[in-house]
Amino acid sequence: MTAFLLSVHVLAAILTIGPVAVAASMYPAAVRSAAQHPDDPGKPATVVVLHRITRVYSVIAIFVPVFGIATGAQLGVLTDTWLIVSMALTAVAAAILIGLILPGQRQLLSDVWVHRDVAAAGRRLGMQTGIFNLLWAIVVVLMIYRPGSTTGA
Repeated sequence: MTAFLLSVHVLAAILTIGPVAVAASMYPAAVRSAAQHPDDPGKPATVVVLHRITRVYSVIAIFVPVFGIATGAQLGVLTDTWLIVSMALTAVAAAILIGLILPGQRQLLSDVWVHRDVAAAGRRLGMQTGIFNLLWAIVVVLMIYRPGSTTGA
C-alpha cells in the first residue's frame, strides 16, 4: 500500500504542481505582451489559458498533500521534522497561490482587457510566483533528501 500511496503522491505532484508552477511563471510576461500588443487577439487569449491552467490545476493539486499525508502516516514519519517543515512550506505556498497569485492573475486579466497599465502589478505577481516556486523547490529537496533518513539518500 505504501508504494501505491507514494506513487500517487509523486504523480500528483508532478502532474499538478508542475503545470501550476510553469503557467504561473509564464503569466506575468504574457500579460505584459498582451498589454503591449492590444490589437493581437492571441495575446489576451494566452493570458486566459494560463490563468485557467493555474486555477484548474491548483484545485486538482489538493491530491498532493492528501496522498502525502497518507503516505507519511503509512511510513510512520508524520512527526519527523523534515516532513513537518515540508507540510508547513506547502501550506505557505498554498496560501500564496490562493491569496496572492490567483487573485493577482484575475486582476491583471481584467486590466489587460480594459487596457490598464500592468507593469508594476506584473512585476509583483512575478515576485510572488517566484517565492511560490522556491517554496516548492525546497519541499522537493526535503522530500528527496529527508534529513535524518536512514535510506542513505
